[in-house]
Amino acid sequence: MAAPRAVFLDRDGVLNRAIVRDGRPFAPARVEDLEILPEARTACALLRAAGFLLIGVTNQPDIARGTQTIEAVEEIHRLLQRELGLDAIRFCPHDDTDRCSCRKPAPGLLLEEASLRNIDLSASYMVGDRWKDTEAGQRAGCRTIFINRGYREPRGSGCDFEAADLREAALWILERGTPMDRQTDWKTRIFADGADLPSMLRLASDPRICGFTTNPTLMRKVGVTDYERFAREVLAGIPDRPISFEVFADTLDDMERQGLRIAGWGGNVYVKVPVTNTAGLSTAPVIRSLASRGAKVNVTAVLTLDQVQDTIQALEGAPSAFISVFAGRIADTGRDPVPIMAAAVEMLKSRSNLELIWASPREILNLVQANAIGCHIITLTPELLGKLPLFGKSLEEFSLETVQMFHRDAQAAGLKLDTLPDPSDE
Repeated sequence: MAAPRAVFLDRDGVLNRAIVRDGRPFAPARVEDLEILPEARTACALLRAAGFLLIGVTNQPDIARGTQTIEAVEEIHRLLQRELGLDAIRFCPHDDTDRCSCRKPAPGLLLEEASLRNIDLSASYMVGDRWKDTEAGQRAGCRTIFINRGYREPRGSGCDFEAADLREAALWILERGTPMDRQTDWKTRIFADGADLPSMLRLASDPRICGFTTNPTLMRKVGVTDYERFAREVLAGIPDRPISFEVFADTLDDMERQGLRIAGWGGNVYVKVPVTNTAGLSTAPVIRSLASRGAKVNVTAVLTLDQVQDTIQALEGAPSAFISVFAGRIADTGRDPVPIMAAAVEMLKSRSNLELIWASPREILNLVQANAIGCHIITLTPELLGKLPLFGKSLEEFSLETVQMFHRDAQAAGLKLDTLPDPSDE
């Protein structure tokens, strides 16, 4: 596993509003005086979702000067960590006369945290609003971003980027790319969604694929006609990961009978049951009965939070089960699926036997969104799996490749366009 990357963040003027007097920034004396900058919440959420550790590093010389207490500083830090999701805040309590190794521009705070967490400093960033911040980052070996607050003091020099605020700094960091193999805070598991047997068997050797799902529509596309034979061939080749096979009956009794038969195909089988039948009748009785008889269930075609709640109740006391919310279909209606999916995650938090699947994704961005809200699983089609190498790709590089593609295709198509003669040739 790659060493984690971090964004080191100065405190006053970056995370919270500095108290400016005569063009110079000062720290708030009490937690009651603390004002978290509104863009800091968004920026920290974006950076966490991309897998960065967030480490506050701040000089607090008022402690050495006797005008501030360690207890007051630590109270402010507890609030910042809680509100912004920071992994840690390190502070230097010394003044310049102490000649310590931790007071910025010395890099001690960054180096100590890097040693503790095995952070890759060459792939990390330091964000600050004073020259001491950026110099500390440079001396530690990080890329540096200077937030220009217009203070009456020397500016940071040699920085990699100058930003108006932390949100702009975070967006610049994210544009540098976060390849998937460098993610350090990746929790969402990937299930492959498909019904092509050779493709499924190939994907079984991919360590990123933690399970498989399929459905009658996918089977029809690849010409599957013998359902059980297909399923048993899949299970023979993939005996060690969860695989979901769907019932296709429309009456509740027949659904239950099919579900019990499917459950008997193997210990890694999950029985997919649609949340309703084609008449809109809830399948909760089927789900409840299958679960009570020990079948592992994957409730599918869920689109509303009311359906999530009804399904949770039907799975009370069940063995391991999945709830597949079709986020992509929600998005197809013009609704943002993220708030719905985030609410569903919260609803499942106290149910250790249940996991949420982000189903029917439309783009790789959905993988980032699923991870950011703590969704347990996302299903990816072969088309989306093929786009995983693009994860975190440099946008400048991608732009150039796009221009080159257009040029190649125009040449391959033999396109021609007569142009007016150059006036200088006349």
